[in-house]
Amino acid sequence: MDLLNTLVDKGLRRESPTREEALAVLATSDDDVLDVVAAAGKVRRHWFGRRVKLNYLVNLKSGLCPEDCSYCSQRLGSKAEILKYTWLKPDQASAAAAAGVSGGAKRVCLVASGRGPTDRDVDRVSDTIRAIKEQNESVEVCACLGLLSDGQAERLREAGADAYNHNLNTSESTYGDITTTHTYADRVDTVNRAHAAGLSACSGLIAGMGESDEDLVDVVFSLRELDPDSVPVNFLIPMEGTPLAKEWHLTPQRCLRILAMTRFVCPDVEVRIAGGREVHLRTMQPLALHLANSIFLGDYLTSEGQAGHTDLEMIADAGFEVEGAGEVTLPEHRASVVRDGGCGSHEGGGGCGSHAGGGVCAPAPASTTPRPAEEPRTDLVAVRRRGAGTDLAPNA
Repeated sequence: MDLLNTLVDKGLRRESPTREEALAVLATSDDDVLDVVAAAGKVRRHWFGRRVKLNYLVNLKSGLCPEDCSYCSQRLGSKAEILKYTWLKPDQASAAAAAGVSGGAKRVCLVASGRGPTDRDVDRVSDTIRAIKEQNESVEVCACLGLLSDGQAERLREAGADAYNHNLNTSESTYGDITTTHTYADRVDTVNRAHAAGLSACSGLIAGMGESDEDLVDVVFSLRELDPDSVPVNFLIPMEGTPLAKEWHLTPQRCLRILAMTRFVCPDVEVRIAGGREVHLRTMQPLALHLANSIFLGDYLTSEGQAGHTDLEMIADAGFEVEGAGEVTLPEHRASVVRDGGCGSHEGGGGCGSHAGGGVCAPAPASTTPRPAEEPRTDLVAVRRRGAGTDLAPNA
């Protein structure tokens, strides 16, 4: 397929595809999905080999958020029967993080519900970061605390944080349909604050909220411009008690196309399969490892994932290997600067078929409405009842 040859050629040179090419990936048929995976897999292996980075979530404070993000079970007015608790103490959070690290996680992601941290909250999280680093100096720590104010990113970095996560989630044009209590621009500002403080920026998206192909392409291209080092791709977990509980628009094949499109647009970036892979990719999760080089181990913030040992078996059975603590995740050209590079090089954006041997772009049919919903798999959505905030052992 000329389209895929063009995209592989560009991906190996860190060049951006055109919007039309990205849309064409999403418009490919289920019959072509293995060809799409094989092509994007060439780009993934070129930059990351067969390594899979493991990340582990610790929910520092769960529920009771004043924001109204429609996808979130912790939102204002949520009726989801999730765990609700206030801030974990540093030793509790450190113990939860240690479980993930012992399971093979290289990065621990510290998350707290809320609009954004107060200065006192930053002090709490800073104490937690120090406690985790004292236990395991080599572990990467990423904070995800909401919108940042002046000086907060710098304080987190001084405490030992390596990265900061704040997702764009969806396209700017439709952001107001998902959230009204803050803006898309607020999210962009926070990612830029993380950049400016020298933190590795992590920012991604949520697919399956009823968005169009154009929305997905818009947000991924916006991420490329925003220049994060890692891009988590979440697939909506339609939790009962949230406004999007009835949104079941994803199939395993569509999830693979979304991951492939993200890889082509951000070829040399850590692309992470985040929430919802068990619900929507299901038995096709191993194929997704050919597209993404990073996953979360075990459970998520308010929902359960598949068993941690199953994740490890899946990686091994698919012919991949867990990335070691001493290995550098990003390619050398990105890891060699103070803050690892960006979401692909912005040089030579190139037009459709503008490079020798690049082939010809396939036309992308118009697609302004979501795909038909698949049969809901509510049996695969389980509220987290173990780990942080409980007396039960974590899943790691």
